[in-house]
Amino acid sequence: MMEKRLGFVGIIVDKRKETAHKINSVLSEYADIIVARVGLPYGQRSCSVITLIVDASTDTLGSLTGQIGKIDGVSVKSALSKTK
Repeated sequence: MMEKRLGFVGIIVDKRKETAHKINSVLSEYADIIVARVGLPYGQRSCSVITLIVDASTDTLGSLTGQIGKIDGVSVKSALSKTK
């Protein structure tokens, strides 16, 4: 088993109404690695921002961000701590 590390995921959603159910479905699959989730609509730019704190291996995080990144109208970036 790969070692888990603390990290974050930043998600910007441009098409919230069209993509919310897809994003929530993927996040539900990975609920066991999500420590915290904050989602905020940003009306001035007609988008929403979701920030996740995760405790995950690089493979699991890559799988999560890969699935999220495939959704049209969604941008995602992530990072994990250097220490295990």
